[in-house]
Amino acid sequence: MTTTIANQARALNLAAGAGRLPALVLMTDRHRLPNLEAALDRLPIGSAVLFRDYDAADRRARAGWLALQCRSRGLLLIVAGDAGLAIQVGAAGLHLPQHLLRRTGRWRRGRRGWILTAAAHDAAAVTAAARIGADAAILSPVFPTASHPGQPTLGSHRFAALVRHSAIPVYALGGITAMTGRRLKASGAAGLAGISALAVDGRRTETLCDQLRGA
Repeated sequence: MTTTIANQARALNLAAGAGRLPALVLMTDRHRLPNLEAALDRLPIGSAVLFRDYDAADRRARAGWLALQCRSRGLLLIVAGDAGLAIQVGAAGLHLPQHLLRRTGRWRRGRRGWILTAAAHDAAAVTAAARIGADAAILSPVFPTASHPGQPTLGSHRFAALVRHSAIPVYALGGITAMTGRRLKASGAAGLAGISALAVDGRRTETLCDQLRGA
């Protein structure tokens, strides 16, 4: 399944002309994805790992370990919600939760080359992400998820409409599987983001690695 989703993500990324950005983003969650190291092994080179785990008592130590793991695998580390921690571990970028999008004009200072992403759950948040200069918005939930049963979702048509009206690239998050990924083929998304769906298949093939090396 990882291979299929990676193929779908790369196709979306190429179609959207978002080649500077990773096609695939793994969101960390120590509860739903306890064996993170195994999940990293399944990611194609050039993918991003978005480190969250906000409530972990040892968050700084986890971030330092993850930075080393990402560098050794050719993955991009993006730290959520803590610019200082991102700088400390040498991350490739920073992710802003939606509630931080009110703070404009401060995230780029002294951080040339950073990838800046922002969480969004509606059109207003996508607009806010563009206004602060984010490189991309991660929009969710697109499809139903096991972690938030019963929560309203955007669906593929609403998601595609928000992408069309966005001034910045947009990733799809929430309920992403090989099956739902096919429904986003013409959405204009810059790529796919997920948690457990990106760690289902333990196989890592040469084709999977080669396609990201050549991107």
